[in-house]
Amino acid sequence: MKLIRFGKEGEEKPGVQLEDGTWIDITAFGEDYDENFFGTEGIKRLACWLDRNQDESPIVLPSERLGAPLVRPSKIVCVGLNYAKHAEESGMAIPKEPVVFFKATSAIVGPNDDVVIPKNSEKTDWEVELGVVIGKKASYVEEANAMDHVAGYVLHNDYSERAFQIEKQGQWCKGKGCDTFAPIGPFIATADEIKDPNNLDLWLKLNGETLQNSNTSDFIFNVQEVVSYISQFMTLLPGDIISTGTPAGVGLGFDPPKYLKPGDVVELGIEGLGTSKQVAKKYH
Repeated sequence: MKLIRFGKEGEEKPGVQLEDGTWIDITAFGEDYDENFFGTEGIKRLACWLDRNQDESPIVLPSERLGAPLVRPSKIVCVGLNYAKHAEESGMAIPKEPVVFFKATSAIVGPNDDVVIPKNSEKTDWEVELGVVIGKKASYVEEANAMDHVAGYVLHNDYSERAFQIEKQGQWCKGKGCDTFAPIGPFIATADEIKDPNNLDLWLKLNGETLQNSNTSDFIFNVQEVVSYISQFMTLLPGDIISTGTPAGVGLGFDPPKYLKPGDVVELGIEGLGTSKQVAKKYH
């Protein structure tokens, strides 16, 4: 199943993308895609509801805006430097344990909303990432059981302001949490839709030029490892997102570095998880 949310910002309604790409409105199901939904076997309950009600569900026009495909979660936990080549291009050592930081949930926007270059930004960068959506409360989870706690997967662009993150009393959270810095979607693919999250192609283009082109098989720490690892330090709640890191090809890694300018177009995608596009706008 592919979960979407559609409508004006702040007024999104839940929907489903069917196998033929059609969007349907499932407002009549009576729930949105939030912590309660994911934590009470909502995906299974929705599947049963669709068996009875899909044909009567209204069609959503393709002209509708897509919002983030879940209600704002309690947290986005990110894993840094999780591809060896990205660590190399960043001039940092391969980590012996996952590097963990938070991204502000207020940064979440729809998959095709504009990315706003922050006030006083010098170095706004891009990062295509696989997001893991938690489906069951996870605390001190073993790797062998980690996938039991995953509801699905989602495309995420982990935008980063490198001067805020690294240079200005460098703090990763400060460089990651700016408004619009977390476009999510177009949809959440439920776990049964993705055969192996540790073997997915992912890519990113800037103004039509491919800059990131890799596969999640290059993870330093795979999905099971990061779910288990993070759960040793904090409880992961249903609907929480783990963003699993980005491959080589970020702006920071070029010589000279490349950073976003107003009018730039960023397109990205992950196998089985669709594509998204953001246009860079200047803060005003």
